[in-house]
Amino acid sequence: MPTDRLVLRRPDDWHVHLRDGAMLKAVLPFTAHQFGRAIIMPNLKPPVTRTADAVAYRERILAALPEGHAFTPLMTAYLTDGTDADDLAQGFEDGVFAAAKLYPANATTNSAHGVTDLGKIAPVLERMAEIGMPLLIHGEVTDAHVDIFDREAVFLERTLGPLLERYAALRVVLEHATTAEAVAFVREHAASGRVGATITAHHLLINRSHLFAGGIRPHLYCLPIAKRETHRVALVEAATSGEGPFFLGTDTAPHTVTAKESACGCAGCFTAANAMELYAEAFDEAGALDKLEAFASLNGPRFYGLPVNEDKVVLERTPSTTPDIVLTADGEAVLPFRSGETTRWSFAGAV
Repeated sequence: MPTDRLVLRRPDDWHVHLRDGAMLKAVLPFTAHQFGRAIIMPNLKPPVTRTADAVAYRERILAALPEGHAFTPLMTAYLTDGTDADDLAQGFEDGVFAAAKLYPANATTNSAHGVTDLGKIAPVLERMAEIGMPLLIHGEVTDAHVDIFDREAVFLERTLGPLLERYAALRVVLEHATTAEAVAFVREHAASGRVGATITAHHLLINRSHLFAGGIRPHLYCLPIAKRETHRVALVEAATSGEGPFFLGTDTAPHTVTAKESACGCAGCFTAANAMELYAEAFDEAGALDKLEAFASLNGPRFYGLPVNEDKVVLERTPSTTPDIVLTADGEAVLPFRSGETTRWSFAGAV
């Protein structure tokens, strides 16, 4: 008999783009409504590179938080060729930074200031390994000669494998895994306890064919780009396995409609408006609702060495409709993933 009501510990989102200003105020309530904590991406303009930047950004987030939400933003540092290892370590030891984010330069949105050569941040990586600070990686090569659908797999072989060998104590999260190769790579290193991976809701639900179904679908375009169906199936199998290295990270990435629907549209899917409903749908389709709590609420905190949330939330098998549009205070519009569509599950809030 199918489960119609699911009670689980409040989940956390281990990969969120909240942006800043009017956009922050428009999208934060969605994440804070469903999740207890979230890893906040640092790719603002200018990026969050120093402890003082993170403190100021965290204050802006908390100031924008709606009343009645006990939400904790977990801040990250944006690594550059010139990152100050002492400032980074102090920020981590003081509890300002939860992790540091590695964007290969120009790999994705607002990554122009990213790392151009891992050799340039060797002292930073050594320091992170010493103090146990996690490294969050956008795992794609930026070599223009590598096909866009192969950039994650090539990164694993060319960059991440050697990185783990060189820094034997470094703890790494492969962000927004999209390939069967990524799943296999994480499993190969599972025994070490130092490699994890986040998986988005949209990569569990779409493959690359959806981007071109009946025409080009700019609101499904993200980086890493969705792959073949075989890779989607591998991601679903990993997420629903209950295995510790795999945990929830939406990579919710709001952009204005004008930025998405253009001759050179931005990458990113805004999934915060219906995140847990989407994950519930994916796990339901896989017959694995009993594994959703591990993926959404338990595995992430354990990887980061944090306590799991004490409060609980409810998901119900009743239809819910995704908002057609989200408006910012300055009049911009954001289209949620599956805008205006009905999802089979509803997030019913706290128990």
